[in-house]
Amino acid sequence: MTADDSFGRLDDDDYPAYTMGRAAEMLGTTQGFLRALGEHRLITPLRSAGGHRRYSRYQLRLAARAREIVDQGTPIEAACRIVILEDQLEEAQRINAEYRRAAESAHPTAAA
Repeated sequence: MTADDSFGRLDDDDYPAYTMGRAAEMLGTTQGFLRALGEHRLITPLRSAGGHRRYSRYQLRLAARAREIVDQGTPIEAACRIVILEDQLEEAQRINAEYRRAAESAHPTAAA
């Protein structure tokens, strides 16, 4: 990824969350790009008590991946769809691995 890979997956309600300006700065992009990602339903900004848009680390990770794909010449709408599908695949693979580990620990002789 082009952005710092330390952006771990956090639930959208978790903080720290970054203002739109800070998020754009961290990603090396514009606030307009973040708005476009929202229009294509990749990320939806959180709202602070003052009504300011804020983005979680998880959202920044998705935005960084979308930026990488857009920079390769893919239209923004398609890039958003790709990132969503990649994220769903990653989650499915994680769940599958958890079920496999649980099944192997429940039936240790079947794995041998």
